[in-house]
Formats: sequence, structure tokens, C-alpha cells
Amino acid sequence: MSATIKVFMLLGVFCTVVGFIYGYVTDFEELAGFPALLAVAAMSFMLVVYLWLVQRSTGGALPEDREDGEIVEMSGEYGAFSPWSWWPLLLGIGCALFVTALAIGWWIIGLAAPVAILGLLGLIFEHSRGEHAH
Repeated sequence: MSATIKVFMLLGVFCTVVGFIYGYVTDFEELAGFPALLAVAAMSFMLVVYLWLVQRSTGGALPEDREDGEIVEMSGEYGAFSPWSWWPLLLGIGCALFVTALAIGWWIIGLAAPVAILGLLGLIFEHSRGEHAH
């Protein structure tokens, strides 16, 4: 993970430097590129902090950082996924309607919010009742 941390750190520093150069060249009047580059830098630094904390909590080098690391060492459970769940589709439709509202008109948010909230609540409480309850 140390190589990944270095890559994201390099990306964050690069985007910060290029963002301020871009802002200086455009006299900080062009409000698309400068904030976008700073946002990419901020997200890169957030990933650096997260990966550093994970590396510190795991207590050393992960298999992908060692020369003798094997693929089988990283095998294991990657998450719990609901079989035959329709809630992510409903949540995705609600989010798509929200993005459509940004492009077309704000009144569509009135349609998007209930759909997205219903999909989110269904996804959260899916394992609380029914066939997959635990």
C-alpha cells in the first residue's frame, strides 16, 4: 500500500501546483479548471490519509507491497451483497432523476427525492426483515 500512498501523494501535489499555476495564468477568473484541480488534489490527499491509516492499523506491509507476496494472501471476503436486490436500481433511478434536475429544472427534484429516499431506506433495511433477515 505504500506505493499507492506515494502515487496519490504525487497526484495531489501535482494537481495543487498545476491548479495554482492555472489559476495564476487565468487571473483566478475562470472558475472551472482551478477549483476542479484543487478538488482532485483534495480527494487525492484524503485517499493518502485513509490509506496511511489503514496501513498503520494493519501493522505493516501488505502482500502487494512485498516482493515475495502471493495473490492468494489477499483472498477473503470482500463484502456482503444482497442476492436479487432491486433496491440499488431504485436508488440509481432516484439519483439519475436528481442529476436530470440539475440539467433541466429544479422541479424534478420533487420527483427524485422520494424515489431516492425510498431506494436508500429499502437498501439500508433490506436485511432487517424478510427472507434475508439476520
